[in-house]
Amino acid sequence: NLLFIMGNFYLDIETTGLDTNKDQIITIQYQELDRSTGQSKGELEILKAWESSEKEILQKFISESNILDPYPFTFIPVGYNLGFEHNFLKRRAEINGLHPIDILNKPFIDLRFIGVIMNKGEFKGSGLDKITGKASSGINIPIWHNNKEYDKIINYIKNETEEFIKFNVWLYHKLPNLLIDFKKEHNLS
Repeated sequence: NLLFIMGNFYLDIETTGLDTNKDQIITIQYQELDRSTGQSKGELEILKAWESSEKEILQKFISESNILDPYPFTFIPVGYNLGFEHNFLKRRAEINGLHPIDILNKPFIDLRFIGVIMNKGEFKGSGLDKITGKASSGINIPIWHNNKEYDKIINYIKNETEEFIKFNVWLYHKLPNLLIDFKKEHNLS
């Protein structure tokens, strides 16, 4: 009798650009989330390529997160626009000779869809930096990385994580009431 552990994990990465073939992953950050409140559990893990290499942080992420576990609920990515993470993790793992990390063909929770709906169906203006207190988009990450201003990258990651979790917790609080209202308004049990 095997005991399967299920876990929701905030997942995000930072990269040197937008091209999965030439740009690299410079950080992978993840943190366990409470499955009933959306609140963070444990510490935020930030794997930094500048302390080792892209390949080593990918290997460490695969090893520590159990993301490749055949049981699909071991590591459930929760993020904002996870297609970006998916494309980079899959391609950069392949380029580094590792098993591809495919996060969109098993359970995942992407809050970007909610951001778009909250923004009246518009993608433009629905970024996490537009709908939360997140300080900025990640546009400066490649510049900071190039200038070895790693502390600025870490501060950006911490701010982004805090704002994401604040939004996530708020949704966990608000959305169940929407289901109750919907069922009431449509005479569903």
